[in-house]
Amino acid sequence: MPLESVNDFVVKFANVNGSGSASANGMFAKAILRMGVPVAARNIFPSNIQGLPTWYEVRVTEAGHLGRRGGVDLMVAMNPQTWDQDVASIEPGGYLFYDSTKPLPASKFRDDITVVGVPLTAMCNTAYQVPRERQLFKNIIYVGALAALLGIETEVFEQLFAEQFAGKERLIKANAAALHMGRDYVAQNLAPIGLKVRRADQVGERIYVEGNAAAALGAIYGGATVCAWYPITPSTSLAEAFTGYCQELRIDPDTGKARYAIVQAEDEIASIGVVVGAGWNGARAFTTTSGPGVSLMTEFIGLSYFAEIPAVIFDVQRGGPSTGMPTRTQQADLLAAAYAGHGDTKHVLLLPADPGECFEMGALAFDLSDRLQTLIFVMLDLDIGMNEWLVEPFAWDDARKLDRGKVMTYEDLESGRDFGRYLEVDGDGIPYRTYPGTHPTRGGYFTRGTSRNPYARYSEEGPVYVGNMERLLRKFDTAKGLVPAPVLRRAARSTTDGLIYFGSSTPAVHEALETLEERGLAMDALRVRGFPFSDEVFDFIAAHDRVFVVEQNRDGQLRSLLINEGDVDPNRLTAVLHYDGTPITARFIVDAVQRRMSDRRPMPEAAE
Repeated sequence: MPLESVNDFVVKFANVNGSGSASANGMFAKAILRMGVPVAARNIFPSNIQGLPTWYEVRVTEAGHLGRRGGVDLMVAMNPQTWDQDVASIEPGGYLFYDSTKPLPASKFRDDITVVGVPLTAMCNTAYQVPRERQLFKNIIYVGALAALLGIETEVFEQLFAEQFAGKERLIKANAAALHMGRDYVAQNLAPIGLKVRRADQVGERIYVEGNAAAALGAIYGGATVCAWYPITPSTSLAEAFTGYCQELRIDPDTGKARYAIVQAEDEIASIGVVVGAGWNGARAFTTTSGPGVSLMTEFIGLSYFAEIPAVIFDVQRGGPSTGMPTRTQQADLLAAAYAGHGDTKHVLLLPADPGECFEMGALAFDLSDRLQTLIFVMLDLDIGMNEWLVEPFAWDDARKLDRGKVMTYEDLESGRDFGRYLEVDGDGIPYRTYPGTHPTRGGYFTRGTSRNPYARYSEEGPVYVGNMERLLRKFDTAKGLVPAPVLRRAARSTTDGLIYFGSSTPAVHEALETLEERGLAMDALRVRGFPFSDEVFDFIAAHDRVFVVEQNRDGQLRSLLINEGDVDPNRLTAVLHYDGTPITARFIVDAVQRRMSDRRPMPEAAE
């Protein structure tokens, strides 16, 4: 039977990279949002510039499930290269939309799906003479056809055209004509299908934004004035967004001069060097990169840790190792970031779950960096960073002040107050610092990455080194109370099973928990939002007989951190690992948890 559903289905577009489809597909998703129906969109694209397959998945979800569900209800198959796998991915009873200009043999279809053909190429060849126009408007024609099939209002698209091509009347009219071409063909030649978009009121005031742009705006609100970076997918758009915000918000209104410095360095090593230097001088500075960049930055990262210089790194994680899958998502840099540097190092990690938290933690990172006098990692991934998510409007308290941490002033130094750059005073492991030039004869002017005593004098004496390293551990322990607290999600009934998760896995985990509960499998859940882990994390593990750890990497890196930092028995933590480069789905989590639960249940006794 053909699928029938209103405001609850998955559409997937299969295109060729470089065909101009991204804009049209994105407009399709935004049109549904304008009708008050939430969507969750994921762009899956290759790392080359043109020619390889690309997919864009739109989940229509009035219920508000913003993670990937798994499965496809309507496949828009525009790429002959991937036809077979695209057709195979359609749910039984689902729909296949394709360009029917050239007939295809029956073997290319399935008996259990509904086929919807529109002669897109023929229509374009008739309507347009310029090859590039044929390619681009083909995308708009199929969007128009889909709009008619699904019931998306024409006026919504016309408004989107007017906004996107404001001041370009010719483009507005041309796109509207192509849209109507697709709509008219469906109205005259095709029967309705069982999937429908119906106007609702479930979007509210929420905004649709990428995590990289949100993090960049967070950096602005967090007081960042220096960005040094080197281009690398998928982090480049974060630096570009920061540049745009600075040009709007960091210009002195009286003089017109820039109040920021953005340096595209010659490589990742130079970029983190600029950031550490700026941080030592008192600026709030950051770089943005991905796993390969973190590898190259490791020596300067160690300097920031040992010399205790504030710095921030936005790590937008991708598939590795080495070049790996540059345009695929993973959560595979946790261990590399947490322990980056040779010798004994531990770094603070912030783990945002969506663009809203990218904004919040993007600002918080700079306060924590100054407060703790160390480098802070903000761990995004490609799924959050380069996809648009539906989130609540960003909130900011205008009364909030920047937390500069322990900084001695000229008056402090002039009064004769004892200053030792690495001298512990308050028992929290955090010393006092000065900005260079605060006082002409007192305070800190130089820093070093070698061992030294509390007054920053070079020393390789064992007890001096040990004392300094133990103080750094106390500072790391202090960070436990400063990073965002974990979020507990209790099951509807008492259970001895638990689940730990973080980051972009969050919406899929939440939907999976609902499904498991419906199937009688209750499970408490804890979302980790920062490292070092607070005591609540280990209390949660201790309170449950079995804890599943959901993450998107091969080696269970969050699980390893929990075992290493909390001396947890590995047998208490069951890994649920997804690492094919696509965002994790609720179906994957449900299947994995159910399978592992079944594996660990006692076998029934054989009948007599």
